[in-house]
Amino acid sequence: MYAGMAVGVVVPARDEERNIGDVVADLLALRDDRGRRVVDDFVVCDNGSTDATATRAREAGARVVREDTPGYGLACLTALAHLRPVDIVLFTDGDRSFEAAQGLRLLDAVAAGADLAIGSRALGRKEPGALSAPQVAGNRVAALLIRLLWGTAVTDLGPYRAIRAEALRRIDMRDRTYGWTVEMQIKAIQHRLRVVEVPVDTLRRRFGRSKVGGTVRGVVGASVGILSMIVRLRWRQWRAGRSTRPQEAGK
Repeated sequence: MYAGMAVGVVVPARDEERNIGDVVADLLALRDDRGRRVVDDFVVCDNGSTDATATRAREAGARVVREDTPGYGLACLTALAHLRPVDIVLFTDGDRSFEAAQGLRLLDAVAAGADLAIGSRALGRKEPGALSAPQVAGNRVAALLIRLLWGTAVTDLGPYRAIRAEALRRIDMRDRTYGWTVEMQIKAIQHRLRVVEVPVDTLRRRFGRSKVGGTVRGVVGASVGILSMIVRLRWRQWRAGRSTRPQEAGK
């Protein structure tokens, strides 16, 4: 519970046995200024791991569900389907690339009135090697497109984010792949939700290789997923606008 609101954590993870335990333990250790536990429910979706990711997550205190079909968004949707009723959902990755304590910044932003709080890596400190060049470039391109197409300034598509559960229901998330994060941000803009960016620091992975920036397949998959989602959402908005225009007289 944080500021009178129940908090649930969702983590998609694949082959993160050496990181996930610390991610879960650090977030479950969060306390508010009165020493009360912040996280009320914690669900990790094991997205087809071939290692002990699920075991390590359970040992650290999370509930674990399994989804063998690959997909970042699908893993998030699967975890959400098993999350107990909460007021705020905190999303993060299972690679320990963020400081757990900085999640309180995101929760503070929501408690102060935001519907969606994005942890911006661009506004925070980055350890050398924490983000690959393609990741940095991809974020900049996506941010530019959002600003040009929707007139909203965005600095990052960071996966460390908090959103009100009611807002999450309103935007009706659907993406099953790497378009998940940008879908959430653009739909929040389209629904005129209050979105804020909060600086968060980015840590270099201690173990393993990034599923996105660490492989060519990951870079290509993320790029296609993000850009196609931007195009798709803009096209749908354009078509919806055309269908609601009044017909000209005599036609």
